[in-house]
Order: sequence, then C-alpha cells, then structure tokens
Amino acid sequence: MKKFVLAATVAAFGALSLPAVAQNIAIVNGKPVPKARADQLISQIAKSGQPRSPEMESKVKDEVVLREIFMQEAEKRGLAASNDYKAQLELARQSLLIRELFADYAKKNPVTDAEAKAEYDKFKAQAPSKEYHARHILVKTEDEAKALIKQLNGGAKFDDLAGKNSIDTESAKNGGDLGWSTPDTYVPEFGQALSQLKGGEMTQTPVKTQFGFHIIKLEETRDAQFPAFDDVKAQIVQRISQQKVAAFQEELRTKAKTDYKFSN
Repeated sequence: MKKFVLAATVAAFGALSLPAVAQNIAIVNGKPVPKARADQLISQIAKSGQPRSPEMESKVKDEVVLREIFMQEAEKRGLAASNDYKAQLELARQSLLIRELFADYAKKNPVTDAEAKAEYDKFKAQAPSKEYHARHILVKTEDEAKALIKQLNGGAKFDDLAGKNSIDTESAKNGGDLGWSTPDTYVPEFGQALSQLKGGEMTQTPVKTQFGFHIIKLEETRDAQFPAFDDVKAQIVQRISQQKVAAFQEELRTKAKTDYKFSN
C-alpha cells in the first residue's frame, strides 16, 4: 500500500512539473533559461524581416543559452556593479525607450492609402515625360572635341570615334551608348544640351562639364516609363512614415522648455 502511494505521489509530482520544465529551454549552473527569452529574441529578429525557420530558432536558442553562461560569469566577477556597466545600461535604456516612443507614434499615426496615393501622384506629375537614348564622346580638351565633330560631320561613324577616342571607357566599349535615361539624371550642362536635340541629331559645339568636353548624340526618345502605384506603395508609405516621425521629433524639440541652444 505504501509503495502504491509513493508511486502515485511521484507520478503526480512529475505531471505537475512538466509544464514548468517546458517553459525552459535549458538549466545553466542550476539556473533555468526561460523559453520566453528565446521567443522574444525570435520575435525581434522576425520584425527585421528575417523569416522564421527551424534553423533560425535553433541558432537563437544557442545564443540565449550562451548569453546566460556569459552573464553568469560577468555577474560572478562583479561587473554588474561597475560604474562603466551602469553608465552603458542607462544609455541602452534611453535608446530603447526612445525607439519605443517613435515606434508607438508610427503605429498610432499610420499612413493612409489616400496619403500614399497623393504622394505618388505628386511624384508622377513632377517626373519627366520623356526618356532619351543618348550616346556621347568625352575628351579632355575643346580642340579635340571640335576635331571629332568635324570628322562626324564629314561622315565618320559616331560609335567608331567613341570607341577610339572617348575617355569614358565604360560607354566607349559600346560606341558611347549611355542607354535610356532622363536629362535630369545627368549633370546640368549635359542634360540641358541633350534635351535640346531631336532624334538623330548631335551637338555641334562641345559641351563642357566637370568631366571634360562632350559630343552628345540623341538616338531617339520615348514616353517615360513610370512604375505603377502598387509597385512602389510600400516605399512611399515608409517614406511618409519617416517624415511623420521626423515632424513629431521636431514638434517635441520645439515645445520643450530648455535653456540649451541646438547647433541647427
């Protein structure tokens, strides 16, 4: 009878202790490492965009157990009581609290679809309506450029002279071809000269920029390709959200009563 009671007691104790054991991923020097600690770290990693996987979870558990081992040693050496540790801990506390403040603001002030669409429409209205397929020959001096223009007007092929003479070695490999782009992507002098050309035309005077002297030829133009709203919505939402948080930061700074003078 006593053996039966003892066995039942042991079984009952084991059943009651199972949930508690399940809440820990390890015991390090007699101290439990709670599963919640690993879950929290996994959640933080997932927020950064890394997909959750068995491999990731395994690595996190390794990290959490190693941290416990190292923390115990640090505490054994009395490092937690050092002034340097306390100062770093305070800085970390401030950084985390400030991060949570702005994350909370962004969460409570989400970017609406209407705001994102309005921003998209504004960018689309400001974007160039045409794209230009251009070639160029870049040389060091104006006299070199003038001599090449004379050869081109005499019947020389643009791509041949670009390959032999252009100091822009990358485009020279392709006969001076710069591909499709809009004038605003180039330095102002180049973009302005390019936008004044018609298909098949080239500049008759050298175009001076910070890189040297250019001879520019416009091959053809086409209507600019602007991305669809859904393709860029995520980037727009992120941009507006950052702008909102920046405005909130400035509001707090402006309202604060302080005798400190900020540098900007």
